[in-house]
Amino acid sequence: MSFQAYLDAIERKTGRTPRALVELARERGFGPGTKATPILEWLKEEFELGRGHGMALVHVITKGPEISDAHVGSTGAHADASATLWLDGAATNPNR
Repeated sequence: MSFQAYLDAIERKTGRTPRALVELARERGFGPGTKATPILEWLKEEFELGRGHGMALVHVITKGPEISDAHVGSTGAHADASATLWLDGAATNPNR
């Protein structure tokens, strides 16, 4: 599953865009420098997200939407269309 596919699945499950979840995380004091565990616990408790999906959000919350370009343009299950993740909802993603 691509990084973007994880974020799209999170949106379907929670009804919130990744950007909205990042904003909620910031309101709770999560951001750069926050360890994964408290973020994962919050996502599990409030949104019933598992570790895999939670770790995708941990990356965005703590490091922003930029990812390694190692899989950009590649083929296969982990390929992403861009090294910048789209946080504003799957329906508005221009990379689709």
